[in-house]
Amino acid sequence: DVQLQASGGGLVQAGGSPRLSCAASGFTLDDYAIGWFRQAPGKEREEVSCISSSDGKTSYADSVKGRFTISSDNAKNTVYLQMNSLKPEDTAVYYCATATKNYCSGYGYPYNWGQGTLVTVSS
Repeated sequence: DVQLQASGGGLVQAGGSPRLSCAASGFTLDDYAIGWFRQAPGKEREEVSCISSSDGKTSYADSVKGRFTISSDNAKNTVYLQMNSLKPEDTAVYYCATATKNYCSGYGYPYNWGQGTLVTVSS
């Protein structure tokens, strides 16, 4: 079974730098792109970042560019989202999902969603 488990959320002060983890099982990171998404209360889910281990491509939403960094550890089959300079507007449930390999280039779609991890940023 393809499974994803996000972790690392919690209550963080503005300006903090937590790291989220997305542990994958049932597949290797070369099989799919992995995307991080978030959904704030009352808002639609939005894509935050994407990584494709097979070609090293990454992408970021404009709202997090320069503050968040996505990376992968193939040996641990885990994708990370390092979040720096957090703002209250980053408060959301963060999800990871597999996606088609070309998703980071703007094609395809995400699927196989993991359960999310809540990040709450206090001002």
